Amino acid sequence: MIARPHRLRRAALLALLGSLTLTACTTPADEPGPDPGKPPSFAQVCDRLPEGPAEAPAGAVKIDPAVPGDLATKTRSNPAGTTFWLAPGTHRLGDDRYDQVNPKPGNVYLGGPKAVLDGRKINQYAFSGDAADVRIRNLTVQGFAAPHDEGVVNHDSADGWVIEHSTVQDNDGAALMAGARQQVRGNCLRRNGQYGMNAYAQNNKITGLVVEGNEITGNNTGDWEAKIDGCGCSGGIKFWSVDGADVTGNWVHDNRGVGLWADTNNNDFRIEANVIENNDGSALMYETSYNAVIAGNTIRRNNWVDGKRYIDRGDSFPVASIYVSESGGEPRVKARTDKLEISGNTFENNWNGVTLWENSDRFCNSPANTSSGSCTRLVPEQAKCAQPAIASGGLNADCRWKTQRVEIHHNRFVLDPAVAGCEESCARIAMLANFGTYPDWSPYKGEVVQQAITFHQGNRLYDNVYSGPWNFVAFEPSRVLGFGEWQGAPYKQDQGSKLTRAGGG
Repeated sequence: MIARPHRLRRAALLALLGSLTLTACTTPADEPGPDPGKPPSFAQVCDRLPEGPAEAPAGAVKIDPAVPGDLATKTRSNPAGTTFWLAPGTHRLGDDRYDQVNPKPGNVYLGGPKAVLDGRKINQYAFSGDAADVRIRNLTVQGFAAPHDEGVVNHDSADGWVIEHSTVQDNDGAALMAGARQQVRGNCLRRNGQYGMNAYAQNNKITGLVVEGNEITGNNTGDWEAKIDGCGCSGGIKFWSVDGADVTGNWVHDNRGVGLWADTNNNDFRIEANVIENNDGSALMYETSYNAVIAGNTIRRNNWVDGKRYIDRGDSFPVASIYVSESGGEPRVKARTDKLEISGNTFENNWNGVTLWENSDRFCNSPANTSSGSCTRLVPEQAKCAQPAIASGGLNADCRWKTQRVEIHHNRFVLDPAVAGCEESCARIAMLANFGTYPDWSPYKGEVVQQAITFHQGNRLYDNVYSGPWNFVAFEPSRVLGFGEWQGAPYKQDQGSKLTRAGGG
C-alpha cells in the first residue's frame, strides 16, 4: 500500500531492447535521449488483435454459443490437456454467480473470430481453479462481476498460465490475476473496474512473470482510491511480492491512478521499452521492494491529476512520475541486478520526474507500516523487529525497507510549463525522508533516515539531461535546491548532467 508522505514479435522486441540499452550506455550527457516517437506498433493492440481460427483445429472440442454453459460443461467432461474452440458468437455461462469454468491442467481455450465470453454482470469469474499450464488465446472476456481485489481470468492465481492475443474488458475487479511463470502477451486489458492485472497470490510465490506487448488502458473505472482512502488498490497493474518479472514493450495509458505499481517485497524486475503515458497518477511506483532495472521507457504526461490534487490541498510533497518509496538495491536478495537502476528513459511533460523517498516511521513491526503484517525480505519474522534488539546491529539495518543503491543516469527530462500547466511545482527531482517521530520506541527517530537516504545509502544521479524549470529537493520536503546547489557540496548529485531552462526540447 502507498507510503503516504505524512505517516512496472519476441525477436523484434529483443532487438529494440538491445538498441535502447546501447543508447543508454553511449549517449553523451548533452545529447537527447531516446526519441519518444509514437507508441510502438506491437503495443497498439486494442481493436487490432488477430482473429482466432475460423474452424476448430484438429482434435479440438467445439463450444457452441447457442448452448448456455457449454464451455463449463464440456470442460468438466473432457480430460486434462484438451483444446476447446469457442465458435464465433457470444458465449454465456450459467445463471449462478459461481458458474465459472474450472480448467484442467494443460487445457487450451481458443476463440474463433469475434468469439466473446460474456459474464452479463451475473458471473463473478470466467476461469478459476488451481490447474497449471492453461492457455487462453484470441478470446474476448467481458462483463464479469469479480469482487474487490479479485480477478476474472485465473482467479485463483494458478501457475504457468499463458494469456495471449485476448481482450479482457469491462469487468469488475481485475481482468487477470497471476501465478508463477504466467505469460501475458499481446492482450488488450481495458476499462476494468480495479486493475488490468492484480499480480497477487496468497503464498507470495509468484516467480518468472512475463508481461509483454500488452495495451493496458482505462482501468480502475471504479475509482477505488476515492472509495477507500489510501487503499493502494488500483491502477493499470499491481504487483505484490513478485520475485522475478519482465515487463516489456507494453503501452500503459489513460488509467485512473498509477500505471504500474510494484508494492511490498517485489524483487528482480526488468521494466523496459514500455510507453507509459496519460495516467492520472505516477507512471510507475516501486514501493518497499528490491532490485530492478527500469530502462528505455517513454514516460509522458503522467501524474497530472494526482499531482495537481496534492497542490490543491496545500501538500508540497513531490509526488512524481517515477516514485521510489522505501525501495532499492540489496545484494543479499538474489536477483539479476543488485541495484535499482533507472536509465535511458525519456520523461516528457510529467508532473515531476523521479522521487526517491523513505518514510522514517515505516519499518517492519511499526504501526506506520501500511503493508500491515509484512516484514522485509531480510527479516521475515515481524516479532524480531522490536526493542531492544532493533536498536542496533543487524536488525537495526534490516528491519527497514531502504531506498538505497539507486542509480539514475542517462535519462532525458523535459518539462514545458505551457504544456503541463504548471512550473516549479511539477518540475522536481527529489531525494528525501521525513523527520522520524513514530512510534515512541522507534530507533529511527529524528534525522537518522534523512541523513541515510541523502548521504549514506549509495543513491546517485549522473549524466542526465534536463530541459525546463527543474529544481531539486533534498533531505526533507522544504529543502528546495537550484541545479548548482544540487551538484555542489554536500549533495554532489548529477555530476556530468546538463540543464537548460528552456522547456519543450
